[in-house]
Amino acid sequence: MQAETRTYRVNGIDMCVRVAGAGPEVLLVHGFPDTHVIWRKQVPALVAAGYRVIAPDNRGTGESAISPNVADYRLDNLVADLLGLLDALDVAKVRLVAHDWGAIIGWQLAARHPERVDRYVALSVGHPRAYASDPVQWLHAWYVFLIQLPWLPERLLAAGDWRGMARLAGWVDEIPAWRASLARPGRLTAALAYYRANLHLLWRGDVPPVRVPVLGVWSSGDRFLTERQMVASARFVRAPWRYVRIDGANHWMQLTAVEAVNALLLGYLRPMEVR
Repeated sequence: MQAETRTYRVNGIDMCVRVAGAGPEVLLVHGFPDTHVIWRKQVPALVAAGYRVIAPDNRGTGESAISPNVADYRLDNLVADLLGLLDALDVAKVRLVAHDWGAIIGWQLAARHPERVDRYVALSVGHPRAYASDPVQWLHAWYVFLIQLPWLPERLLAAGDWRGMARLAGWVDEIPAWRASLARPGRLTAALAYYRANLHLLWRGDVPPVRVPVLGVWSSGDRFLTERQMVASARFVRAPWRYVRIDGANHWMQLTAVEAVNALLLGYLRPMEVR
């Protein structure tokens, strides 16, 4: 598999992007506390199936530039980053796959700019209005309120050689990757800025209905998201909707249910599928 890492100047920042393969474009958007590396089990499968895969490090993450202000991480700006990247790559329309915070950005991108999205696969996080309407989901998001405090969340997550992050995640396998990325100056604070800039989304999901086909995927071992917020997303999709539950995988289903996730992606993204 031939792949290259490039840096593009988009929306006022330098964005690092991993590009591999040739064919219809698939945009992979990661969440917290990840980088594009979280897709390492999906990229080879997609390239082998004949896709050109675009996997950026989101604003402030991985090797992409850190923005100085919390307001720089507001949802509209994060969507503008992806639009700018598609423009820089001369991609008119993309198959979109996104996880966690990436999925929140993805819902907004698909809703506000349907002309740029062929179809959308949302992993873990449902439509923001479905998320905001689920009181049980608010309880699962207790950590979001803790993150609003200054400096203390950074201390707690990095404490004990990142044992704090392991306790929050409930999973240790990816700690080396998270440590390598987030221990660098300013990186953890930049990652937490996603939550600090968009707290209102917990109770007010200001995202219109989506008018492109959507596949929503939720994993039964997810300790952060309820199944109900994903299932209820059907109410906010004005196009073909499909829901799939993966049993036994945790929140990071890309790594804990590789075969199931890859099979879903290859089945749903293939060009001739009619919906």
